Amino acid sequence: MKQLFFGLLTTFSVIVYSCGDNTSTEQTQTQKDEHASSGHAATEENAEIKVVKASFSNVDAGVASYMKKITDHYLQIKNALTNGKASEAGDAAKNMLEAMKGFDKSLLAADQKKVYDQHEAGMKEHAEHISKSTNDLEHQRERFSLLSENMYALVKAFGGGKTLYHDHCPMAKDGKGAMWLSETREVRNPYFGDKMMECGSVEEEIQ
Repeated sequence: MKQLFFGLLTTFSVIVYSCGDNTSTEQTQTQKDEHASSGHAATEENAEIKVVKASFSNVDAGVASYMKKITDHYLQIKNALTNGKASEAGDAAKNMLEAMKGFDKSLLAADQKKVYDQHEAGMKEHAEHISKSTNDLEHQRERFSLLSENMYALVKAFGGGKTLYHDHCPMAKDGKGAMWLSETREVRNPYFGDKMMECGSVEEEIQ
């Protein structure tokens, strides 16, 4: 009788252990599948953002330094508008104008100068409007959208001295949409500020 009891107990223990082991195995596999799925989703999310390299890879050191400087001023304008600081945006625009006035265009190769000349006048005009409109935040934002298009073209050609993100908001400019450049991947909208800070999406990473 005792032998029968111990035999049944041993069999029952083996069955319980096996079920527990199978459950553990199933849970582990489920966790692996979820992790793989999560990784796949993250990869797909990253894959949505197109990576762009600057067209000109042989720019003079002086040109590279200049592009970094005006990019920094541009980003200061962007951040000021994001925070609703019209006066700070005006100061940053003045600094951009001063930097542009001091640029030696003889450092540009012929093909580089052709690209730069296409956007120089527009950038100066829009930066001047922003610098003088410190009592009109909405006008600054309107001009910033145009400045951003010029800046985008130059950064794609020459680089900006750092990784930048091309963002787009479909609701800006009364639903016409507008783009801007940012130094961070986080979307912070310069056209709406606190009203709709996260409105927009990242479309490109520019290196």
